[in-house]
Amino acid sequence: MNGDQQPGKALTADLEWRERAKRVIPGGMYGHQNVRMLAPGYPQFFAGGQGARVWDVDGHTYVDFMCSYGPVVLGHHHPEVVAAAAAQAARGDCLNGPAPVMVELAEALVSTVSYADWAMFQKNGTDATTVCCMIARAATGRHKILVAERAYHGSAPWCTPVLRGVTPEERANVVLYRYNDLASVEEAAARAGDDVAGVLVTPFRHDAGYDQEFVDPAFAAGVRRLCDKLGAVLILDEVRCGFRLALGSSWDALGVRPDLSAWSKAIGNGYPIAAVLGIDALRDAARSIFVTGSFWFSAVPMAAALATLHVLRRDQAVERMAEVGRRFCAALTDQAQAAGFSVRVTGPAQMPYMTFADDPDGALISEFCLHALRAGVYLHPRHNWFVSAAITDEELEQALQATAKAFDMLRHRRA
Repeated sequence: MNGDQQPGKALTADLEWRERAKRVIPGGMYGHQNVRMLAPGYPQFFAGGQGARVWDVDGHTYVDFMCSYGPVVLGHHHPEVVAAAAAQAARGDCLNGPAPVMVELAEALVSTVSYADWAMFQKNGTDATTVCCMIARAATGRHKILVAERAYHGSAPWCTPVLRGVTPEERANVVLYRYNDLASVEEAAARAGDDVAGVLVTPFRHDAGYDQEFVDPAFAAGVRRLCDKLGAVLILDEVRCGFRLALGSSWDALGVRPDLSAWSKAIGNGYPIAAVLGIDALRDAARSIFVTGSFWFSAVPMAAALATLHVLRRDQAVERMAEVGRRFCAALTDQAQAAGFSVRVTGPAQMPYMTFADDPDGALISEFCLHALRAGVYLHPRHNWFVSAAITDEELEQALQATAKAFDMLRHRRA
């Protein structure tokens, strides 16, 4: 495919693949990758990616601000990560036992994340959050996990946001609270009585389709104190934020340490891997549960993760993403004001999200993102965006030209 073609042309190859998919895949696609959740005009199938760019099967190229929904932190096809994965693949991947790189990666994560004393590996974020809940229950002998309303922690029956196919019994041990509302956490704990195994919380509030919300330091510290008081486990869901906000725990700056944390997405720069990190006091509980998978011990993603961690540290990639993100967010706000729109750009600069004032059904943000797509930048109307360390100044400028054009299209339609 020619990755230099301009977006906006007919998605002929994409439509052909969609028709083929309908015959062999229920609904043609499922989960968060189902393009029917987006405005008509988004491509369903992609042919490749390099650095901060992706291109679809029709050759339309986009500056990428979704990074495969978070995993791609260093850029697509990063040469050092690919080389590390290829070198391990030449030795072996799915073997009768793990390769030594498993120990090397565990050592690297434990030395990088201040509170971590041990690591276990899985494949997806859902795996990691589920394992965290199991360890908390094994350690405490209790059942209830306190979870923030609308927070996304995966797609297993206990946490999926869509309840079709889920029984009430599978949600019976989840008790809801409101993010950044310590009193609501205390109320949830009171409802659970003496059965609180753990409190599960994200580093900041990134619920889909809503303005993002930084954590209140007093809330984080209060949840820590409550867990200590109850003898419950504080679980930090780092799946989306890990190694984007900091090269350690996302709550390091707050001085609040969890007992367990779930990681995935960015730790492998696109290779399928997840991890649970924990404190020494939970080592026996982690050892006591039975969790496994045929591919959980695959060596290639572990080698990729080890290389990713090395590059993140060496290249100060978190700082680079924050700097680019700040410029992007500031320019979006200026562009909106110049076009006569009131917008809110919320969340960390590395993971921003924009909403329009007086846009209750999301029509404006959907139209804006579609115009931006046609101008050559990939954004999502209901999910936070991601900045990768691969974005160059030139690509940032191209993206901002696309967003300026999108605002201008909205302005002309409204006039």
